[in-house]
Amino acid sequence: MAFAVSSIMLFVLLFLLPLSATSQPYRNVTLGSSLTANNANSTWLSPSGEFAFGFQQIIQGGYLLAIWFNKIPERTIVWSANRDNLVQEGSKVQLYGDGRFELSDPRGQQIWAATLSSVGLTYGAMLDTGNFVLANNSSVVLWQSFDEPTDTLLPTQPLNQDGRLVSSFSKTNYSSGRFLFTLQTDGNLVSYTRNFPMDDVIFAYWSTQTMGSGFQVIFNQSGYIFLVAKNGSVLNFVASNAVPTSQFYQRAILDYDGVLRHYVYPKYALSEGGRAMAWSTMDFIPSNICTRITQSTGSGACGFNSFCSLGTDQMPNCDCPVGYSVVDPNDRMSGCKPKFAAQNCDEKARETDLFSFIAMPNTDWPLSDYAYFHPVTEDWCRQVCLDDCFCTVAIYRDGNCWKKKYPLSNGRVDSNVGGKALIKIRNNDATMY
Repeated sequence: MAFAVSSIMLFVLLFLLPLSATSQPYRNVTLGSSLTANNANSTWLSPSGEFAFGFQQIIQGGYLLAIWFNKIPERTIVWSANRDNLVQEGSKVQLYGDGRFELSDPRGQQIWAATLSSVGLTYGAMLDTGNFVLANNSSVVLWQSFDEPTDTLLPTQPLNQDGRLVSSFSKTNYSSGRFLFTLQTDGNLVSYTRNFPMDDVIFAYWSTQTMGSGFQVIFNQSGYIFLVAKNGSVLNFVASNAVPTSQFYQRAILDYDGVLRHYVYPKYALSEGGRAMAWSTMDFIPSNICTRITQSTGSGACGFNSFCSLGTDQMPNCDCPVGYSVVDPNDRMSGCKPKFAAQNCDEKARETDLFSFIAMPNTDWPLSDYAYFHPVTEDWCRQVCLDDCFCTVAIYRDGNCWKKKYPLSNGRVDSNVGGKALIKIRNNDATMY
């Protein structure tokens, strides 16, 4: 429910509404202007030089048309036009004389184009807010990057109903990934797992429960991020640890691991004991994504056969059980595969003498079980899994025994659950660890 805005909050709400795109100083990008994807690194800069619009090389021969923080070494990307299809060297983005703004490949084939709200485009501009705009002679904005976010929100950038952020696939792969953050048309602000590579969703793992009242997400210049109703009352604080934009670069991003994080970066070197000259986390949701996702289809917070644990830095780690290795070393969320041959199911050669168990405390793969027994001992639980060639893992907890088989999903370490996972591996693999 909405709560009354106290007098303490009035100062905060002075910065509630985004600044008008046309009120910002800008440098005109005139009709006919273009940028080419190459090593020249030509860009269109905002007046302060804090943001740049242009091509960033992501891989050898692959470029992303993007906006990024331009005054920090990381050149952190905050928006892109072609995230799912990198373009080749020689591709071009151009503001045509007839009012089109298009990205084309070296052969001139259109890859992406801005959809304008009306005709009459006369110039473009990279603003100091991080917003790239296309406007007419009267400075009416016909298109802006703020209306089409990828995975990031910036201060003064609102998220309206039906607005969405889609996480990147990994830390280095900017294509659309496994998670979605959206303000639905019913007013509820929700984080979902996506049915990757499809665009539909599977499981809601965080929400504000504001159906019928949520109107807009505000990221103000004081660094607060909150959901408001149509009358402006605050419904929910998404990020309540704030610092001023005058001293810190800021961004809110749906990271590739599904966590929405509010990051800050000092604009100036601070005194001893201040923040390092690097991105640091101010706030994040949910508090523990490892335990928030339990979905009936899909792998969960991490990949199949892996398990999620929260590190001391509050970042989720995706790891493989003993005897398993990651499927893709470049993607820690790709899941895990066994490094040993599966148990023989032949009646005459069950190989029970070739397998044993490694115990992992407080570990579970919920919803992967196909058999359940109670009350039993741990030894009995081990034996019933050993005798079953389909059994991959047995979970034993307080006299309860669950048998699980491939693929294991929703893996997590949770000290509140207790018990242990009994991982079945070949004996010669057990001696390796």
